[in-house]
Amino acid sequence: MVVVDNAAAERTGAFKSWLSTASRSIKTAYIRVAGLADVTLFDVGDTPVTGGDILRVLLILTVAYLLSRGIRHAIRRVGSSESSGTQASLYTVGRLSHYAIIILGLVIALSSIGLDFSNLALVAGALSVGIGFGLQSIVNNFVSGLIILFEHSLRVGDYIELDTGLTGTVKAINVRSTLINTNDNIDIVVPNSEFVTTKLTNWTLGERILRVRIPFGVAYGSDKDTVKKAALEAAAEVPFTLTHMKGREPDVWLVEYGDSSLNFLLLVWVNRQGARRPTRTRSAYLWALETKLTEHGIEIPFPQRDLHLRSGWPDAQQTASSPPTPSTTQEE
Repeated sequence: MVVVDNAAAERTGAFKSWLSTASRSIKTAYIRVAGLADVTLFDVGDTPVTGGDILRVLLILTVAYLLSRGIRHAIRRVGSSESSGTQASLYTVGRLSHYAIIILGLVIALSSIGLDFSNLALVAGALSVGIGFGLQSIVNNFVSGLIILFEHSLRVGDYIELDTGLTGTVKAINVRSTLINTNDNIDIVVPNSEFVTTKLTNWTLGERILRVRIPFGVAYGSDKDTVKKAALEAAAEVPFTLTHMKGREPDVWLVEYGDSSLNFLLLVWVNRQGARRPTRTRSAYLWALETKLTEHGIEIPFPQRDLHLRSGWPDAQQTASSPPTPSTTQEE
């Protein structure tokens, strides 16, 4: 027992010694940091900026960011059960609230260190120099982002197509860029100015449904009514087809007499899932069309040409095919 008590006393003493050393180190570091808080790091005009001022600015900006994040999270929770139009408006409110809180926090933080905003010549001069040296694109993208948010020509959740051929769903509209998620689950960052200066196709801006056109051809001699029946049956079997909306039923048109086929057009109104996946939707209708046309015995044609072969030397063939002429002799 004595040995155990001695060992415990030694360990307790070592722990107390380590604790005392750590406490002295913490106090020394605190004193040094507190001393740096009163040291002037640089001057802004006639206003000295100390280390404590920098810490105060960082603390205010951190509080502003956390407040903005909490407000955006609350807005997202409220908008999760609303309609798409309301969600877009709430998203705009959230983004604008974020910008306003961050700008207000920045103003308060700079004012806390004694920066005088009444003299805007210095700020305007620095901003103009910055824009002249390469901030044009950043300012352009920021203003374009504000235009997009206010104009509502582009909203989170819309399915869009750019002139470059890029298609995807809008995932987020940020300060400088917009995040597009393609159907292959690839996130692409596009500058906001691209949506303002170039042509943009928004497949789901006004409504979440659209009409697709599926061209197909059948052989000459096929019964038109049977072709129409088969095409409508194919459209009914595709889950993207809208069949319950009056005036937007599937239809089949004969549009052209082709070289080798009668060309038809299947017109179908598709739901939101079909509108977001144009390639998959087209493939589904072509698959169903081929199945139904085959079931009804309708031939899908392919180009055909009649080939006429002509051999050479027609005179020789004619000579070879004609019977020989008998010769006559005269007797003297």
